[in-house]
Amino acid sequence: MLFCSDFFVKVLYVSSSSRTDLVLSGQAESVPLDDGGVGYYNKYLEVYILYFVHNPIVRQMFNGQALATALVGEDKATSITLTDVVEPAAPDSPHTMIRCVQGDLTSQGLCDSLLTKDLTHVFLLHGIMSGAAEANLELGIQVNLDATRKVLDTLRIANPGVRVIFTSTTAVYGPPPSSGFPVTEADAPCPGSSYGAQKLISETLLNDYSRRGLLDGRIVRLPTVLVRPGKPTGAASSFASGIFREPLNGQKSILPVSKDLSLWICSPRTVVRNLLRARDIPKETYGADSRVVNLPGVTVSIHKMMEALRAVGGQKALDLVEEKRDTPTEKIVESWPAEYDTSRAKQLGFKEDGTLEQTFRDYIRDYGTNKV
Repeated sequence: MLFCSDFFVKVLYVSSSSRTDLVLSGQAESVPLDDGGVGYYNKYLEVYILYFVHNPIVRQMFNGQALATALVGEDKATSITLTDVVEPAAPDSPHTMIRCVQGDLTSQGLCDSLLTKDLTHVFLLHGIMSGAAEANLELGIQVNLDATRKVLDTLRIANPGVRVIFTSTTAVYGPPPSSGFPVTEADAPCPGSSYGAQKLISETLLNDYSRRGLLDGRIVRLPTVLVRPGKPTGAASSFASGIFREPLNGQKSILPVSKDLSLWICSPRTVVRNLLRARDIPKETYGADSRVVNLPGVTVSIHKMMEALRAVGGQKALDLVEEKRDTPTEKIVESWPAEYDTSRAKQLGFKEDGTLEQTFRDYIRDYGTNKV
């Protein structure tokens, strides 16, 4: 195993908490997100890490805390600072100093204090998700677009050339191509939702800043993450986790779309591994090409997901899923292509996902939820 005992780098992670922010007069007021609400917002993790080498299997929820825990698992982190609009909980860490700070990403003062010249990596994971951004255009613009630009502009002035890993979405694409071929990075995006449009604008800005040498961007378009632990989010795809997570907890769940629809999905473990891979790719590998990469995933129909639920949780779990079509949700989900050619991602060393059944069993093993 490679290591360097005296080489420290400082990393900032900007992530999403399971909270909703209602922005009033420039102030962010956080309220719990119990039923999907209007989405969720920002969490920051500032990490000093001892750099190098292996990427562990991460058994945590997909958010900034999962990345912080992954760094602890790599035995690289020496200190971590988490900042949210409400004081965040600290992940367990016997060897890493963790500090929790309440803050607001829309504040230029906070950006100035966190986005300093000694940073070496920045992960941007924040966002108001698809269904929530569609329901509240102004909030989506403020969080997904304006706040992202504020972060990027602060960084390019305070810390030119810093490495920025930006999590985008396959929602930047519109309806599946009529050609029937899998989508690649060469296909022109045409978002079918405000969330996809806001992410695409941010992608374009970071790609241009990288072209100019102002920042070192890595833009990864995430599949639908399945299964997310915790409560439902404001994402239109939130049901995909809910129809598995809630029945295994002995709770009912609503299926708002046709079982004939298919999704491009990936497990939290694989997504976290691939975010760490994005961190480590030398910028020379990209050459003059775009910094955008579609991350690997698996195409599954809702029908197949239901079969996997029965295989893992039995008929009792399946009976807890109620089919109740919701036109706005279905319209958004239908606009997402479900098949992708991820040759570029594989060439760059990103990892492929396992089977759907294995993803479900990993979720049960990680979170211990199977009450049916």
